[in-house]
Amino acid sequence: MPLTTLTMRTGRDAASKKELLDGVHDALVRAFGIPKNDRYQYINEVGPENWDESRRDGEILVEIKAFAGRSVDAKRALYAHIVDNLSACGVPPEDVFIVVHDLPMENWGIRGGKAACDVDFSFRIDV
Repeated sequence: MPLTTLTMRTGRDAASKKELLDGVHDALVRAFGIPKNDRYQYINEVGPENWDESRRDGEILVEIKAFAGRSVDAKRALYAHIVDNLSACGVPPEDVFIVVHDLPMENWGIRGGKAACDVDFSFRIDV
């Protein structure tokens, strides 16, 4: 149940944004083994007045909040898949920044206020 946020400059059309979200989600499915329908994604668009002028306009920050437990190899695979998928969308690899926040399952309140550590999931976390 990763929560994904893409932060980018304003200016991309709806189809481009959907393609970026699809690319990140595909990478999560492939690298972390999450279900295809487990999708919590958001886009933050930053106007030019709030964009650091030293940054390129096409840069994208991908932040993923996920249950703790994924291996370093799974994270490496995730990073590679995200960069490959976003490259296919026209984003140069050097313009992709990825941060994974591993959060203990007891820090997640889900499914009507249950601690995630008390929920039986249909997928593995320890990949």
